[in-house]
Amino acid sequence: MIQDIYPSKLDITYHLAEITDDDIVLKFDSDGRILVREDAGRLSFTNGSEGKDLQLVYLFSMDDRRYFLSLDTTGTDKDGYTYKDLREIRDTSLPKDVFIAFTAYHLWRWYTDNRFCGRCADRLVFHEKERALRCPKCRNIIYPRINPAVIVGVIKDDCLLITKYRSGYAHSALIAGFTEIGETLEETVHREVMEETGIRVKNVRYYKSQPWGMAQDILVGFFCEADGDDEIKMDEDELKYAAWVRREDIELQPNNLSLTNEMMKVFKEKEKIYV
Repeated sequence: MIQDIYPSKLDITYHLAEITDDDIVLKFDSDGRILVREDAGRLSFTNGSEGKDLQLVYLFSMDDRRYFLSLDTTGTDKDGYTYKDLREIRDTSLPKDVFIAFTAYHLWRWYTDNRFCGRCADRLVFHEKERALRCPKCRNIIYPRINPAVIVGVIKDDCLLITKYRSGYAHSALIAGFTEIGETLEETVHREVMEETGIRVKNVRYYKSQPWGMAQDILVGFFCEADGDDEIKMDEDELKYAAWVRREDIELQPNNLSLTNEMMKVFKEKEKIYV
């Protein structure tokens, strides 16, 4: 999955740090596209020497390399570099580079959406000790937003409930949805499966979780079983396809980045880890 970058390790610990020439600057435009140079699936980002005049904030480190985020969204004429959509690099780039881009996007989106205090409208500043923004006027503290969401593998005998979204990602997927206020993750599983396919489920069991910065998510995977009537009543506003698919007929996604694809894969290959 996208976070499986061993032997590399992401260190998200926040520091007030000054950029050096050896550091990396990650830059997004106003549409959330990241500035990169791509060569045979490997992404290159701008280096610290080109970020001295930008408004920067420290993001994280990986493999002893520090990464900073530019909060400027002006264009660039840097030779060989272009702004690319995250969905575009997801399908063409190495997993570690995609993970860097997704995690940076998660924080870029949060910083971009939180320039002013929601309580008193004063301008926010960086917190001195932790990953947070603070209001110097009313002392309000704002922490990064993380959206909990579920991925659900619904099983019926030797079949898995496979879906495809009405818009957006075109490949095979599983039932997915965000947890609502006052709702447990298990309740989200029951509700989302019912809303999207009309299927009741039982024996809900946790599988694995995954950070997914593209949507500011923490994805939580569950397997469960159809309970009673297995007739699918598809929500056509959300999905364009929903069907019970036998193991051998499941079409996996084109890469191994997502929790969804891993869950489909372990079921398809009869791995007992999902039981």
